[in-house]
Amino acid sequence: MMKFTKQNFFFLVGGMIIYVVDIGVDFWVASRYFCQGQYSWSILILGFRGFSSIITQIFSYEWFKNDWEGTDTGKLKLVFVVHLFHCGIFIRYWFALKYGHQVAFKETSSRGTSEADPSNFIQKQAIDAVTDINMLRVFKTFLETTPQLFLQIYILMEHGKTHFYQYAAIIMSFCGISLSMVDYQISLRKSLPEKDEFHVLSKFIYLFYKLLTITSWILSISLITLLSVRISVILLIFLWICGFTWTLKQHTTFCKSKKMEYLYRTVVGIILIFSFFNIKGRRTKVCISIYYATHTVVTLGILFVYMFWRPSIIKEICFTIVSILTISSLVLGIIFLVVYYSHFHPTTYCRPQACSDEVDGVAGQRDRMKTGRFQNFLMQ
Repeated sequence: MMKFTKQNFFFLVGGMIIYVVDIGVDFWVASRYFCQGQYSWSILILGFRGFSSIITQIFSYEWFKNDWEGTDTGKLKLVFVVHLFHCGIFIRYWFALKYGHQVAFKETSSRGTSEADPSNFIQKQAIDAVTDINMLRVFKTFLETTPQLFLQIYILMEHGKTHFYQYAAIIMSFCGISLSMVDYQISLRKSLPEKDEFHVLSKFIYLFYKLLTITSWILSISLITLLSVRISVILLIFLWICGFTWTLKQHTTFCKSKKMEYLYRTVVGIILIFSFFNIKGRRTKVCISIYYATHTVVTLGILFVYMFWRPSIIKEICFTIVSILTISSLVLGIIFLVVYYSHFHPTTYCRPQACSDEVDGVAGQRDRMKTGRFQNFLMQ
């Protein structure tokens, strides 16, 4: 298993700071729109924030309940109250910082520790705590950050007037998407057996692949929304139905209860609107090819619709810039996708014998459950 280092600890602290700043920026932008009389924009921003927070709190509490099954119910009730006030993520950050500090700073002074040393168990607890945080941040990214990025870009394209707080919201959205994508992959490499280390070059290629393809798609949706909000809503609902149906056919087993499993599949359907999501940890060459081929066809279709529906807009410099950005982002994103999957993507998720090893005791049961949860939550 890879080690939790000082660098990981400082990145964790930075991630928590960015999380808090992101909350502040959201409320600041929403208040600015509200003061200007743009009540619908303000409500949408707070709506995205509230919806993503509710979903992440539900999953976070459910994971605590699964992890602490058979333990003190009083402690679980306290955790429930904290999640009820939408502060569950901070409990997870506290555990991650606590275990991370122990293994990153205190363990370095002890030498010659064996595999049976308790510090190795704390090492795994630190990695598992960070992994859970990054899984929740993936939910937040596609339930709140990405829709907000789409909303801000649409507002800029629709009204043309720009303010500092709009740029702040867009920058925070890009930062949030970038960090959650890279941190998730780092956690994936650290948590699953037989994973290679995620090197710097791999991180950048993966980051550009995700960021460019998502940016191109958001610009495409913004263009069709400018043309017709009704068509845009119908398109997004149709894409969600397709994604949700695909998850049903995959027979996912991420959650213990059926209700939570259907909630998970609903969330995955939303994620699939914006980016490819591998939910079974299997080879997905055909699926990912179909996914991005469909995105390419729809993107080009939107641009052609503009040419026939509103030919006068083609002469506008704004449309030309957005079109160039949309196509170039898509092409570059697919290039980085091909490079990543050709040279940097690990093809082995977990060897069968490694996955089937039985470990005795309560700690061993927690280890098996933790590994299983992450194996059923894979995004490449």
